[in-house]
Amino acid sequence: MSAAPASLLRMAKTAQKPGYRCAECGWRTTKWVGRCGECQAWGTVDEDGARAGVSVVQAGATTAPAVPIGQVKADVAAARTTGVAELDRVLGGGLVPGAVVLLAGEPGIGKSTLLLEAAARIAERTQVLYVTGEESAAQVRLRADRIGAIQDQLYLAAETELSALVTHVEKVQPRMLVVDSVQTIGSAQSTGTPGGVTQVREVAANLVRLAKERDMATLIVGHVTKEGSIAGPRTLEHLVDVVLNFEGDRHSRLRMVRAIKNRFGPTDEIGCFDLHERGIEGITDPSGLFVSRRSEPVPGTCVTVTLEGTRPLPAEVQALVARTEAQQPRRTSSGLDPFRVQMVLAVLERRLNAKLGGCDVFTASVGGIKLADPAVDLAVMLAVASAAGDKPLPAGLVALGEVGLAGELRPVKDVRRRLTEASRMGFKRALVPAGSLEDGGRRNNGQRALVPVGPVAFAPGFEVIQAENVWDALTHVT
Repeated sequence: MSAAPASLLRMAKTAQKPGYRCAECGWRTTKWVGRCGECQAWGTVDEDGARAGVSVVQAGATTAPAVPIGQVKADVAAARTTGVAELDRVLGGGLVPGAVVLLAGEPGIGKSTLLLEAAARIAERTQVLYVTGEESAAQVRLRADRIGAIQDQLYLAAETELSALVTHVEKVQPRMLVVDSVQTIGSAQSTGTPGGVTQVREVAANLVRLAKERDMATLIVGHVTKEGSIAGPRTLEHLVDVVLNFEGDRHSRLRMVRAIKNRFGPTDEIGCFDLHERGIEGITDPSGLFVSRRSEPVPGTCVTVTLEGTRPLPAEVQALVARTEAQQPRRTSSGLDPFRVQMVLAVLERRLNAKLGGCDVFTASVGGIKLADPAVDLAVMLAVASAAGDKPLPAGLVALGEVGLAGELRPVKDVRRRLTEASRMGFKRALVPAGSLEDGGRRNNGQRALVPVGPVAFAPGFEVIQAENVWDALTHVT
């Protein structure tokens, strides 16, 4: 038997040396330090037991042969529907066999209810194992009775030990595994207590390996910190294939699932759900949920149309401007990007001579939706201007467009799709940047096209007003 190459022997010697690793970002060093050299976190660098236990690399180890990419079977990674349409929309069509999905959200927001609903739908055609570490089996059974999730092929186990979880998987042989939650499962092969960064990383790595070996779709519940980030090491998000964020106000029935990371689909789609005492249901047409219903226009309100993936959503922006004696007036935003709101306020003061220096300015979205789309800028500007002048905007108006620092209005993508949705919802007039209806305002030869400014017919009973800058926009609606 030929000797191993010198390069492999050198790698083996290096692997046997003790090393240290940051539990947050995975940065490695050969000696212990109090602060990570990559993410600058304190107290996260510990001895890497996995490195210390690496055996000598053997030459010629058995592995699967490499094949031409054209011979790889792509249908193995085809998505299978979960039976919950809104969840499938966010996932990109459904669950891929062997995929690991991390669902994160605040306590009590409905994560377990959603996954139990999905598990029951999948159990109608294949075996599913639901492992709970936070509740007893009886508590989960009561929830299943309440939401109608009793299925013969849905198996339930209450475990907090990783080895016991693996034993259940070997006995049941499920096609889908649900773990609720990763912070409650512990491994005897790792130091620390369940929920710690070392334990979470070890448990997650084993669950990912188990899912890949068995082509078993795995859904993992994760906790969040007070800041809203996923609890545990940052490497947890890198290990899994999909990261979903479950959002919503505890005082509202509306819930939204948003993809943060998705190796199999888009990351800009959202799923809307209605959480009630009988379970959770998808909302296939959420248009109108984020708009207030009133008989007369009110100062400080403006409706826009944001785009979440392929779904246009009308949303209302509200603003309140109040005089204050404080030396530093407050600028408070809820559901809006505070940095973009600050920019819009600066444009209002500098380009339109708005007197906001001695006023508190509060801005918010309606219905708990988070609006990060630049197309919301124009609606924020009009809402603040309306509130400052105590004069309502015309009824039936929607506004969308990005506001530049020079006061210009910039077109945004998919304007026609947004306007079609606004027209369907009963709005009669839209204010958009000039050139929005002319395919970006460019001719085929790349030269800037002359675009009409002012009212343009878009659909029967629906008028579109195009404006070049914030002054023109304010002139058209006042």
